Amino acid sequence: MESVIVLVALFVFLFAGIPVGIALSTTGIVLLLMKDVPLASVSMEFLGSVNNFILLAVPVFLLTSNILLKAGVAKDLFDAVQRWVGGVRGGVAIATIISCGIFAAISGSSVAVAAMIGTVAIPEMTKRGYDRRFVMGTLAAGATLGILIPPSIPLIIYSAVAEQSTASMFLAGVGPGLFLIVLFLIYCIVKSFMGAAPKAEKNESGSGGRMAASLRALPTMVIALTMIVGIYAGVFTPTESAAVGLVMTLIYVFGIRRGVSFADFRGAVFGAGLTTANLLLIIAGANVFGKAIMLYRIPYEISQWIAVNIETAGMFMLAVTAVLLLLGLFLEGIAMILIVLPVLLPSLGVHGIDPIWFGIYFVLMIEIALITPPVGMNLFVIQSVAKSSLKEVMYGALPYVVIMLFAVLAIYFFPAIVMYIPKAGV
Repeated sequence: MESVIVLVALFVFLFAGIPVGIALSTTGIVLLLMKDVPLASVSMEFLGSVNNFILLAVPVFLLTSNILLKAGVAKDLFDAVQRWVGGVRGGVAIATIISCGIFAAISGSSVAVAAMIGTVAIPEMTKRGYDRRFVMGTLAAGATLGILIPPSIPLIIYSAVAEQSTASMFLAGVGPGLFLIVLFLIYCIVKSFMGAAPKAEKNESGSGGRMAASLRALPTMVIALTMIVGIYAGVFTPTESAAVGLVMTLIYVFGIRRGVSFADFRGAVFGAGLTTANLLLIIAGANVFGKAIMLYRIPYEISQWIAVNIETAGMFMLAVTAVLLLLGLFLEGIAMILIVLPVLLPSLGVHGIDPIWFGIYFVLMIEIALITPPVGMNLFVIQSVAKSSLKEVMYGALPYVVIMLFAVLAIYFFPAIVMYIPKAGV
């Protein structure tokens, strides 16, 4: 009964519009006071939860993506990819998905990918006569790759909460990320031939144009490859990878490209700092809330209930999927990890579920949440960039929700999609 009351109280706060970090902190503090725990311990929990080397990568990735956004490098990358594949039917849609995948390997944030690629791809696709719903859905879904393909901020948070290796989590995201790109590309091609793309694409390629565009995009691709290959080869940790990516970005943007003013750079730093502060408040609040529910033995009660009432791993995953789909309609992805994961972790061992595999599954569910209303962040970013209606973006993104659910099903029946690379990298 206590479990139900606590969870209801938390969701009342959240649905009332109170920021997630404050809602978690307030609920946790009230629960601790009810157990006569001294309030002095709250400040210690706050500081302890953010004093983590792994979390240092979060502001660095955010700053890198903000600087790249201000520099406008998305146009160079998109132009290069589009010149190679843009001549075929649906080529610009294909270029959009591939560009999202490449930028995902730098930013770690789906919202950043949506903003960067959306500002370039949306005008290009609409100008060529692509179906607007198809355009909006492709951008909203393609941008979700930003949190699956490493580096990924949600995977960093998951690693910290689940006490798993961040490098292993990053490696586990590569296979599903490539698999999802292939599924998206297949849909784009099929949809294009069904009439969502013009029959004849304007071909701006030509060997000279292709090479020139590729050379302009080369620094961005070098940054992405350096970060991923460095982690896979064990040259540096994910946090060090973030620092290397930032240094390379600064050298490219200020030393070679020279495309960012001091005002833009200051705006990038301020934006990264604001987002980081918001994330750290959520993490700190979740830690206080987590300690409180541990005192009330809520995770153990739920785990015991699951162990008694849900006998198979399949039924457990089906129940968790239903819960995450529901929560994804109302909660932001990081909040989902911090609220739900501590409750579910004890149950993973009961059903023999690998926590690394579960982390990728969890992030796939967060991807679905990013393109489902009413709080799907990518929907609002694309709506803002395209100056379109939310309904138009929602309808365009709906087929991609089905594709992502298929991907969840695929990794359940074929876990090697997730686990092959991290096991090979050990």
